[in-house]
Amino acid sequence: MGESETRADDFTIGIEEEYLLVDPATGELAGHTDRQEAVIDEVRAAVGEDVGMVTPEFLKAQVEVGTAVCGSIREVREKLARLRGAVAKAARNQGLAAIAASTHPTAHWMAVQHTDKERYNMLANDLQGVARRLVICGMHVHVGFKDDEHRMDLLGQIAYFLPHLLALSTSSPFWQGADTGLKCYRLAVFDELPRTGLPERFDSWSEYERHISVLVKAGLMEDASKIWWDVRPHFKFPTIEMRIPDICTRLEDGIAIAALYAVLLSFLQRLRRSNQRWRAYSNMLIQENRWRAQRYGFDEGLVDFGVGKLGAFDGLLEEILELTAPDQERLGCAQECQHARTILQRGTSAHNQLRVYNEALEAGADKESALKTVVDWLIDETVVGV
Repeated sequence: MGESETRADDFTIGIEEEYLLVDPATGELAGHTDRQEAVIDEVRAAVGEDVGMVTPEFLKAQVEVGTAVCGSIREVREKLARLRGAVAKAARNQGLAAIAASTHPTAHWMAVQHTDKERYNMLANDLQGVARRLVICGMHVHVGFKDDEHRMDLLGQIAYFLPHLLALSTSSPFWQGADTGLKCYRLAVFDELPRTGLPERFDSWSEYERHISVLVKAGLMEDASKIWWDVRPHFKFPTIEMRIPDICTRLEDGIAIAALYAVLLSFLQRLRRSNQRWRAYSNMLIQENRWRAQRYGFDEGLVDFGVGKLGAFDGLLEEILELTAPDQERLGCAQECQHARTILQRGTSAHNQLRVYNEALEAGADKESALKTVVDWLIDETVVGV
């Protein structure tokens, strides 16, 4: 959407999700490339490109889906549900199950193999041990903007809200069979890569391109696809791509987060048209909220930098919903945005994985069996609403 384009029919959105393939009998990751390819082939046969695409991901036990470009939140939900359902069905036909979680409760990265494709072989060679630890999945949300200068302006402003959206998405409390104490351990792994974290700020699109050019000309990366910030201008499509969330185990939770991201960008557009903007805060400050969301989810609140105090998350969410009310109406997604209140009441996937685990321990299960119960819960919850 360009700066002057304000109609809802100009709105475009797309979502990518990454799933892990597991053996439902044992709960362990299924690292057989023939079955990964069989799952992908079946999904491609069942779902046309007008709905979206399915591709291999870095791990042999992983697949990625991406919706086609959509004109509304409800359209993207319908397409994503079809893709998620097709992956779940194809996995079952291969004796597997798909789970939507950003880490696997018990997988050990040393026993996992990456997909034998040129891009992933290059990545593994370049990043070595860092790449081998990438037993993680995420959700990416693209919102379209035709004007590059507009994309660059919004990039710096939307970063303020990324911790809020991360807090609503957490699904990675376990790592290698241990409760990490974090609601989102995925970022602890991902942040080991170069060019990750909060985005840099640039005054113009040309300034951004100059910086990318320095890295490319120095031979440090092939192109801007190797920029892995929490939110970035996409290197190929005219979108602002949010990459910070964990993948949500429940489809509706992910759709709520995508809707909130879209209406926040719409809100920032409205400010821009009135020659206003959201106050810029340093990455040093926003990083504190990013860490709190990673560590606690929404349990311990985030800092409201406007008043300089910690605020309870439910109050911060209500402020966001109030600020973006006109944008929810314009984009026809009020119901989806307000589902965020349900996430607070029910808990994120991380909250519920920990609940299931602790309930199993209290019922007399050993640690291994309790973790298997978590995987069983993930298998069931991944297809709720699909």
